[in-house]
Amino acid sequence: MTNPPLDPRPLRLTKHHGAGNDFLVLVDSDDDRPLDPALVRALCDRRFGVGADGVVRVRPGRPGADLAMELRNADGRVAEMSGNGMRCLAQAAVDAGLVRPPTFSVATAAGVRTVEYRRSELAGAAEASVGLGPARLGPDQPQQSPGRRARTVDMGNPHLVLLGPDPAAVAVSELGPRLEESHPGGVNVEFIGSGPGSDELTLRVWERGVGETEACGTGSGAAAAAAHSWGLVGREVAVHNPGGTLHVTLGDDEVRLRGPVHRVAELVVDPGAVLAARRPERPS
Repeated sequence: MTNPPLDPRPLRLTKHHGAGNDFLVLVDSDDDRPLDPALVRALCDRRFGVGADGVVRVRPGRPGADLAMELRNADGRVAEMSGNGMRCLAQAAVDAGLVRPPTFSVATAAGVRTVEYRRSELAGAAEASVGLGPARLGPDQPQQSPGRRARTVDMGNPHLVLLGPDPAAVAVSELGPRLEESHPGGVNVEFIGSGPGSDELTLRVWERGVGETEACGTGSGAAAAAAHSWGLVGREVAVHNPGGTLHVTLGDDEVRLRGPVHRVAELVVDPGAVLAARRPERPS
């Protein structure tokens, strides 16, 4: 089976970030520009491409949703859901006139999610709140060392939350990929600590198919849900990611994520040129 030929038409993209978790967004109103995995990998490369944690394609809605979302991580693989990616999608869709704030819905691979969107007076800035769906907690996994806990959390995508004393001291680049690969299909790994204040967490994250990122929306939701189950936080939680603070509300049926989103660039990309310039493959 051969791959379909590359569409040579220019790609018009916008770049956004939510607390430093950055995405390239393609508004595909005609629903005729599927994301090519090799092109996604080339675009997301921070040295040989544009640079991003993933690419989001905004598609027309379907029954029960105003819009639809296709998401690929930086490695080109499909991802079910991204809280920050959804907030970046929301800004791109509002800017393109596809939907009108304050509230609209988006179909994702993890189900239909609602967005509440508020423009800011600052250029290119807004605040968006996204429903992440329920947090499904796996069994608690007490660790041998005091003060350490672990459990999986399903946020529509898989997470492993690890509680320890100081996330800053964790060798995320070493532990992250090992833990990701230890779970079938991969897993997002959150290294969290309590504080610095009450109902606050500090987080570093290794994202499946990306690496360590500046922030993770569903990861912040998973971390808050796990920490709440351990009695460390209440239902309103500030999660301090390296790229900024995200706010999580733990409802009975849904977790909501709130934070800023910024549009930083508009791009016109030649797909053939991007692929021609991509990172050389290493000899096996």
